[in-house]
Amino acid sequence: MKGPLFYSKILLFGEYGIIKDSKGLSIPYNFYNGALKTDKNPSEATLKSNENLKRFVAYLEKINPELVTFDMDALKSDVDAGMYFDSSIPQGYGVGSSGALVAAIYYNYAHNKITVLENLTREKLLTLKSIFSEMESFFHGKSSGLDPLNSYLSIPILINSKDNIEATGIPSQKVDGKGAVFLLDSGIIGETAPMVSIFMENMKQEGFRNMLKDQFIKHTDACVDDFLKGDIKSLFKNTKRLSKVVLNNFKPMIPVQFHELWKKGIETNEYYLKLCGSGGGGYILGFTEDIHKAKHALKDYKLEVVYNF
Repeated sequence: MKGPLFYSKILLFGEYGIIKDSKGLSIPYNFYNGALKTDKNPSEATLKSNENLKRFVAYLEKINPELVTFDMDALKSDVDAGMYFDSSIPQGYGVGSSGALVAAIYYNYAHNKITVLENLTREKLLTLKSIFSEMESFFHGKSSGLDPLNSYLSIPILINSKDNIEATGIPSQKVDGKGAVFLLDSGIIGETAPMVSIFMENMKQEGFRNMLKDQFIKHTDACVDDFLKGDIKSLFKNTKRLSKVVLNNFKPMIPVQFHELWKKGIETNEYYLKLCGSGGGGYILGFTEDIHKAKHALKDYKLEVVYNF
């Protein structure tokens, strides 16, 4: 095995908005992880991962050398020897499977890499983000670089705007708290690229742009502030508003069979749903003031609690 495990992440707030300078808050999620490995007896999945790595290596050779360079000889020889990414992170679920892979490759093969142990100035964070953005674009077409950044550093990251990010602390969890953030399994694999292109297409309409600025970004920023301050009452008020805006304006990103469930949460106040990553499937993120009520209301679905208030 090469190097440490890299964890999945959850973007609590900021999906789509961060493309247009909203705030965002991303936290590591240690339930899933991945690492680079080689096996004497490769399985079908191992071979497939190795094939993907070969394509990724070819892409990395063309990356701007002023941004980052890699020990290509070592990387190629390891990939030729059958190296693959052994990961429990579900792909297409919005929890950063490609981000963890990017972090692992950077950690093991980048020259002059910025490490977690040094003083992480804003400059260094932005440099890492732009390197990761370039690397991860291989998987998504356009990447903010935040998933790999979160996976690489394994600390919560506060996005104030595109050019202003910082490592942050989040309020510690109340283990027996009734309030919770949870993941709801949609049972469908989502693809990022088509969702992002729908969003970019919508951005050409003035009405959509205004909604994004006046409602989506406003509520997202408020949610981030509330969460970091630990103002739970205000957080749920703003999450409800955000959930409504997403249901009304981001329908293509919500699997059809969840439209009613989404609406029901807003009407009953038992839970509020929002996108986890780009949507289109994968996980849906949920917030509830009473996890027992939410579990009862969503008893037909798989829930994973990720944070307790």
